[in-house]
Amino acid sequence: MYKREDVRNVAIIAHVDHGKTTLVDALLRQSNIFRINEKVEERVMDSNDIEKERGITILSKNTAVHYKGTRINIVDTPGHADFGGEVERVLMMVDSVLLVVDAYEGAMPQTKFVLKKALELGLNPLVVVNKIDRKDARPLEVIDEVFDLFVELGATDEQCDFPIIYASAREGYAALDLDDDMISMIPLFEKIIEFVKPPEGDLDGTLQMLVTTLDSSEYVGKIAIGKIIRGRAKRNQQIAIISKNGDLRKTTISSMYLYDGLKRVETEEAYLGDIVAISGLGDVSIGDTVADAKDPEALPFAHIDEPTLSMNFMVNDSPFAGQDGTYVTSRHLRDRLFKELETNVSLKVVELSPDSYEVSGRGELHLSILIETMRREGYEMQVSKPRVIMKEEDGKTLEPMEYLTIDVPEEFMGPVMEKLGPRKAEMVNMTSAINGYTRLEFVVPSRGLIGFRSELMTDTKGNGIMNHVFHSYDRYKGDIPGRSRGSLVVFESGEAITYGLFNAQERGNLFIGAGVPVYSGMVCGECSRADDIEVNICKKKHLSNTRSSGSDEALKLVPPREMSLEACLEFISDDELVEVTPLNIRIRKRYLDHLERKRAARK
Repeated sequence: MYKREDVRNVAIIAHVDHGKTTLVDALLRQSNIFRINEKVEERVMDSNDIEKERGITILSKNTAVHYKGTRINIVDTPGHADFGGEVERVLMMVDSVLLVVDAYEGAMPQTKFVLKKALELGLNPLVVVNKIDRKDARPLEVIDEVFDLFVELGATDEQCDFPIIYASAREGYAALDLDDDMISMIPLFEKIIEFVKPPEGDLDGTLQMLVTTLDSSEYVGKIAIGKIIRGRAKRNQQIAIISKNGDLRKTTISSMYLYDGLKRVETEEAYLGDIVAISGLGDVSIGDTVADAKDPEALPFAHIDEPTLSMNFMVNDSPFAGQDGTYVTSRHLRDRLFKELETNVSLKVVELSPDSYEVSGRGELHLSILIETMRREGYEMQVSKPRVIMKEEDGKTLEPMEYLTIDVPEEFMGPVMEKLGPRKAEMVNMTSAINGYTRLEFVVPSRGLIGFRSELMTDTKGNGIMNHVFHSYDRYKGDIPGRSRGSLVVFESGEAITYGLFNAQERGNLFIGAGVPVYSGMVCGECSRADDIEVNICKKKHLSNTRSSGSDEALKLVPPREMSLEACLEFISDDELVEVTPLNIRIRKRYLDHLERKRAARK
């Protein structure tokens, strides 16, 4: 067994917004990767536009820093439960993980999820208590919470004996003890080199590498990224690609890259333990093994959890179809969805008809990010209401359950618990947090959370914080009441007029303002009653022989409710669709014609 002392491979895992990407920033800055006069953005690893806007990491990314002659390969992972598939596969590339925990919030649902995955793979975590510069930080209590979590997840004695680093990623310092001088990230660098096991294996054996990430370049095509488990790889070497189903084909490595900071550096040769990016492999997929051409041996791939939510993606057939988008046909939609499967391992796509596809993912955010990405690329589509994926086992119907954590001020606890009752939520824990917030923990059916976030924000006046993660499959909990209010449906096509909107706003809350083009069957607002009501918002105030059309007092409209993509997906009912184009997001009825809607309702 050969030990590679000059390399360490580590992934950074944590709950969303606990400071993973900021920690990578601090490590990059203090390893002298950047020039002194170089302008460096905050959260430099979040390169995607949507990641920058939302402040979350969506895709796993690789970087490397050098410290005292050792290359430390770092993988930044997403913190949101919906992107768990990204975390599961990249953990195959590393020898240890930095578990980052907020010094105030402590162990959260996603902390439990990512830690469970790391422990199952036999990795020994190093715990980083981040944000110790917060006024309300409680690092010692948080350490106790983390230790309890290790025990709860069945960690071994070796895993429970984890080293602790106290850090402030934003300020750029770390220490082994709270009383130590906090100057730089050097204590963290030192602890990584001391604690993380160097890669071990057979250096002289035949090549083995598992493809865990894919990238692409318009110059060299697909780029396969993974860690060399055994042997060595050279440029122009003859290799075999073994797919997950056992198919084998031979090809040649055309070029190979190692990571250095934010760049890839071309190399002639890479060895056991290196995380490399290889081009020239042709049609390669995540989970494939790159092996020696003469003696090919496949590697096992990580089990990826099944999707829990699905929705239908359809070709846009509204009267406004084709006005905004570049890619509008069923062929464009099909090609794009199946291309997404190459890199998005926790997604599933089933072709229902030439114009309709069932897309299954890990949650609302997982699917809405895909829709948002596609609309920014110029695609038009219609999507249906999200629905949970049930399972049949021993003649019983099982449904996915979520572990829900809500931090809420004490005065709002009543309304929150009242709303979760009909959604079949079962409380499992309640703890009083500091600063007047109480933490409520529930196990709730996944379908009970659809549309709940907006209600929580309203009931708590924006003070509620909710996080949830997949818990397990459990027996079907019975019917959950749906939306209690109907929709305001546009009666005729045209342009929304102030006069028509003024009359319609008495019936409910409007989603659109004056001057917006509309079509018959489009939803323009939420009705104040349980039934749908058709409203004529294109109605003008006409001139009569006794008065002009502009007479009487000026009409004042209530500002319309801004509907984001997620808000639309939460709002729609089973007979409605969300029409998504690069410039507009509209809610519409599945059947635009009034008579067709009546026939469908009877059926």
